[in-house]
Amino acid sequence: MKVAVLKGGRSLERQVSLRSGARVQDALERLGHRVVPIDVGSDLVVQLAEASPDVAFIALHGRDGEDGTVQELLEAMGIPYTGSGVSACIRAADKVLAKHAMRDRGIPTPDFYSFSETAFEALGAAQALPAIEDRLEFPIVVKPATQGSALGIKFARTPADVPQALVAAFSYDRKVLLERYVAGRDLAVSILDEDGAGGPAKPRALPVVEAVPQHEDFYDFESRYEIGRTKFVCPAELEGAVAARASELALEVYTLLGCRGFARVDLMLDGAGEGLYVLEANTIPGLTETSLLPQAADAAGIGFDDLIERVLAAV
Repeated sequence: MKVAVLKGGRSLERQVSLRSGARVQDALERLGHRVVPIDVGSDLVVQLAEASPDVAFIALHGRDGEDGTVQELLEAMGIPYTGSGVSACIRAADKVLAKHAMRDRGIPTPDFYSFSETAFEALGAAQALPAIEDRLEFPIVVKPATQGSALGIKFARTPADVPQALVAAFSYDRKVLLERYVAGRDLAVSILDEDGAGGPAKPRALPVVEAVPQHEDFYDFESRYEIGRTKFVCPAELEGAVAARASELALEVYTLLGCRGFARVDLMLDGAGEGLYVLEANTIPGLTETSLLPQAADAAGIGFDDLIERVLAAV
């Protein structure tokens, strides 16, 4: 097939997207497809019209790529594309929407409150912070509502830390999330749609990956993408029942948000090793050398080229 690989873009995750896109491009070429690499910008529609691809492989992360924007554009142009559709991307990209949906369904997710800039500027939301802090208890995680790769996330360990953490989060987004901190282990469950043997595709949970930062307490942006900053354990060393529950929760979130093709669900396992909490879902997980989806696929016996072919086949 003629495949347009959409990468780069204008989000803060541009460099990660370029790395993901380059790996995808190499894999598609090895698989015998004709590849048209596109660094997404203001001429995207022109480039797509000139290329006239059979399908678009979306390797964009963050703004425009994971929030339904480019998906909506591709649908308007009649170009099939990899991954989740518009509505699922919108729900998953907005952590507040996703967490409300999870809470309504009874899926465990850390307690949270969310406010827009307007709430602080016009409604005096800052005056409610002491009550919120009492309910969530310290430390509190403050994060932008729609950024990925841990961008803009700050820990507030005392009330004095909250204002600065809010300013940092608002520099990334107009809506922020204050979330109860769960001390424990960072886990990720990647989901891959498998051929339904003539019927609808069936999502499969790949082995659980644990990310163990080597130099920080927090699995931040640098820990995710700089080789050597994080130790990855896959399959994660978990009790069988805990691993099964993590996979079950990830599949439930995947279905709840309406994802398709592939995705990754991030969870925390509390320090006691019993309570699992879903943090978020990523509809276009990273495909770099240090990304978790390729590691999980490899542990399941699925090489990178095979993974890319399966994602393409699920369109």
